[in-house]
Order: sequence, then C-alpha cells, then structure tokens
Amino acid sequence: MSNPIISGLDQATAATRDPVRAVRWALASLSLSVLLSSLGTSIANVGLPTLAQVFGATFQQVQWVVLAYLLAITTLIVSAGKLGDIVGRRRLLLAGIALFTLASVLCGMAPTLWLLVAARALQGLGAAIMMALTMAFVGETVPKEKTGSAMGLLGTMSAIGTALGPSLGGVLIAWLGWRAIFLVNLPLGIVALGLAYRCLPPDGAERKAGAAGLDRLGTLLLALTLTAYALAMTLHPGGARSGFGLPNMALLLLAAVGVGLFVLIESKAASPLIRLAMFRDVALSSSLATSTLVATVMMATLVVGPFYLARALELDSTAVGLVLAVGPFVVALTGVPAGRIADRFGAQRMTVAGLTAMAGGCFALFILPTALGIPGYLAPIVVITVGYALFQTANNTAVMKDIRPDQRGVISGMLNLSRNLGLITGASVMGAVFAFAAASGDVATAQPEAVASGMQITFAVAGMLILLALGISLGSRASTRKV
Repeated sequence: MSNPIISGLDQATAATRDPVRAVRWALASLSLSVLLSSLGTSIANVGLPTLAQVFGATFQQVQWVVLAYLLAITTLIVSAGKLGDIVGRRRLLLAGIALFTLASVLCGMAPTLWLLVAARALQGLGAAIMMALTMAFVGETVPKEKTGSAMGLLGTMSAIGTALGPSLGGVLIAWLGWRAIFLVNLPLGIVALGLAYRCLPPDGAERKAGAAGLDRLGTLLLALTLTAYALAMTLHPGGARSGFGLPNMALLLLAAVGVGLFVLIESKAASPLIRLAMFRDVALSSSLATSTLVATVMMATLVVGPFYLARALELDSTAVGLVLAVGPFVVALTGVPAGRIADRFGAQRMTVAGLTAMAGGCFALFILPTALGIPGYLAPIVVITVGYALFQTANNTAVMKDIRPDQRGVISGMLNLSRNLGLITGASVMGAVFAFAAASGDVATAQPEAVASGMQITFAVAGMLILLALGISLGSRASTRKV
C-alpha cells in the first residue's frame, strides 16, 4: 500500500513541470506554512487551564506559553526576513519549517512548564521565519497581475488557522491530552517541509553577498527594543487587575530609548537591518502605519467581544464561542475574493474601500447592539471583518507587488511586524479603554449596563482610529499622485 503523503509529494514534483500547476503547488506549500504558524498562535490558548492544573502553576505563569511564542515572532520577524534576503529565502524557509516542527515535538515532550515555555519560544522563531518569508515568496512564484489573489489566499489560510486553533485544541485535549495540541504539528510540518522542498523555486541570483551580511548589532538592539515594548503592553505583574503600572512605564521608556539608539546605529551601519531611507517612501510608511492601526482595532473585537456577549447579552460559553467564530469564518470566506477584487480594481482603491467599511462597522457597533441584541452585534462585526479582509489583502498587495527582489524578505517582515505590534497594542490600549469606559476595575464582574456602555465607547474610539488610518491612506494617495 502506498504512503499517501509520499504519493502526494510525488504528484507535486511532477506538477512542477507544468508552469500553471507549479504555481498552484508552490502556493499550496506557502499556504500550509501560513496555516501552521497561525495555528500555533491560537491553539495553545485553550490549553492554559489544563496546563495550570498539570504543572501546578498560576495563570500568570502559564500565560508565558502564549507570550513566549508571540514575543519570539514579534522580536525576530524583521530579522528573519532580512536574513532570507541574504542567505536565500528557500533555504531559510526550509530551516524555519524544520525548526517549527522540531520545536513542536519538544513542546509535546516537555516535562516542566519552563521547558515548555523555552520550546514555545523556539517554535516562535520557526514561525517568525515562516511568516516573514511566505509573503516574500509570492513575488517569485506568482505573476504580478495575480499578486492580490495570492495574498488573499494566504490571508484566508491565516484566518482558518486562527479560527481552527481553539476548537481543534479543545478536541485534542479532550481525546488525547494536552501534549497532542503540539504534536499535531509533526505530520503537518513534515508535509509542509516536503512541499516546500519540492515546489518552491531555488534561490535566485539576485541574492548578493552583500546584501553584505546581517547587521548583528542592529538585529540585537531591535529584538531587545521590541521585547521591551511587547512586555510593557502585555505584562501585569500585580495580576490582571493591576493595569499599566510603574514596571510597564519603565519598559516603555526603555523601548523608546532603544528606538533612538536603533535609528542612530542604522544610520551609520554599512549594511543596515532596515534602511531608514525606506521610510521616505510615503506609500510604504502609510501602509505600515495603517496596518498597525487596523490590527489595533481588530484586537478590540477579540478583547471586548467575549465580555460584552457574556455579561451584557448573557450568553453561555458555547454561544459566545460560536458568535466569536463568525469573524474568522467571514475572513476565511472573503480572503480569496478580496484578492481578486484587488487585482481587478487596484490595490490602493480597495484599501480605501476596506477602511471605509471598517469605519462604518465600528460606528454601527456604537449604535445597533443595544437596540437589536445579537443581530445588532453580528451585522457590524461581519462588515468590519469583510472590510478587514479587503484592506489586509489590498494593503499587502500594494506593498509587495513592486518591491525589489533583494528587499522582499525584510519588507514582508516589516508588514507582519506592524500587524503584530498593532495586536499587542490593541490588547493593552483597547482593553484599558474598555475598562475605563465601563467604569469598573474588573469588567468580568461589571454590571451589564456598564459593559454595554464600555463596548459602545470602545468602538467609537476604534472608529476614530480607522478614520485616522483612512486619512493616512488618502494622504498617501494624494502625495503619490503629485509625484
């Protein structure tokens, strides 16, 4: 009896002789890499109560299983993209998939909590490489006029991985125990590695020795700066109710000093990690800024939604889970069509359309839920997520479509970094706005009316942030026309 995995890889190898099928198999390889990295982000969350019980740990301790993964991605994703530009993206992507797979096995075998946390950080390094390089590969595997469709497919796979994680994790824990949520990546990782090895094009001649070498000092300083910022936004030393205290302020100040030193070092480096001249490109700078703002708002739906549904609408945990799954489900359905629309009507135009839809959805959340209940919540969420899918696909397409081959890795990494920073900032800032607007130190026990009021004010602020993003985008278009 033939092995179905080997048989499938043999078919992939044969398909590479047909250019059209070769593109499809290459996209299948990239899609699976995106699916794995996004699955790794969401699948561990559902296991935190079990891990706390198994290891006899507090919630603040077991949350490092999630934080270690996110911190590794956030701090290393730009460096991973730059390294791909230097040593070759195919070679590094293969190493990243292999590292992710090996680290997943180490997670599943970890005998103690802190070894599990260390293995998750290693898994996050593999995921950073996979996230940074998958978008960069689109320019090498897909015709330019199909870039939007490819970006839409990758966005769809990311949404599927994020949505699938909690439900798949719950089933695996119930049937096979907590170790299965990490070991499930072993067969998937082997398939992804085989597809990438057989289907992705070899590293091109544009990879020059110079890209002169990796800027080690800049890489280290950027990693430390991003770590300080991410910890400032996510840590609550006194517990979840302690808010933004003195340690957070100190970390934020350290991050600000790190940014200044990084700019100084990069301006003098012979081969900088990030060429500061890139930010003179108005289109790139506006794309990164709008991506951060949009991700901040999207995190608000994840932070505020569960409390509003449970406290104000009094839904049970099953109903809350079903309602929250609508957003990722809509993104999964609309990602590929959004890419085709961006290809047909232009990425910049569709970026504005996506932001406009998001703003409308945010302001609708300010008005409709208190009057219409669950339908009044779901309808704006659908509008927001459709707008997000359109924006994300169009924005990524606009940035990556005409990038020089030797810069694809670092620009892809910066796009992913802008999104991650937005998510981290959103979790802290929008959560603080929600708690302040609800006038409660602990929104988990606040009165339903207070939670509803907090939700309304939070999404009014979110709508203003999207209007700011829209203004940045329109300003960028106007500047580009003048040039």
